[in-house]
Amino acid sequence: MAVQYDLEGQRRVYERWAPIYDRVYHKFLSDAHRKTAQAAAACGPDILEIGVGTGLVLPYYPRDARVCGVDLSIHMLAKAREKVLAGLPQVKLVAAMDACRLGFADASFDAVAVPFVITLVPDPEGALDECARVLKPGGEIVVASKLGRDRGPIAAVEDAVAPLMAKVGWSSAFKISRIATWAERRGLAVEEVAPLFPAGFFKLMRVRKPAA
Repeated sequence: MAVQYDLEGQRRVYERWAPIYDRVYHKFLSDAHRKTAQAAAACGPDILEIGVGTGLVLPYYPRDARVCGVDLSIHMLAKAREKVLAGLPQVKLVAAMDACRLGFADASFDAVAVPFVITLVPDPEGALDECARVLKPGGEIVVASKLGRDRGPIAAVEDAVAPLMAKVGWSSAFKISRIATWAERRGLAVEEVAPLFPAGFFKLMRVRKPAA
């Protein structure tokens, strides 16, 4: 059965968030943003960022990188473009695009960064399929998000607060194993799952595409 996308509903939500997003999340997510950019840049200069939003991750990419950022919301992208015009020469493109229908050729990027968006996409596996398609052999998908554990007392707590977390797109019900299972089925390898500030509340997950 085809996945139904409420794109207009998502756009309306992002339109409301655009004016205040930086004030709410800039400092709180700065550690995750910096480490996401570093992990992506370690793979090579050609980087795609999915869900670039207002561009909070963009300043952390090195100046010799070539970054393309895409997002569903034109209102968020307007804020990102302001940052680019203020002096981010490493950013070559910011554009409106659906994560499940990327307008790039196969094997275009050394890394695909997916910061704090995978739990918001209606079809996460479909979006990851697109990430893998545009990724060069040997490249990595770098996901930063609230990714829940699969078992144990912490997992039970995460499940209990999942409805609250879902209101801000940090669903504890979205498990690390969901991405790991997708990767295994597609022939990709999970390289790392690392804790991020605060106290491992967020995770950074690196998934590598086999070299040709």
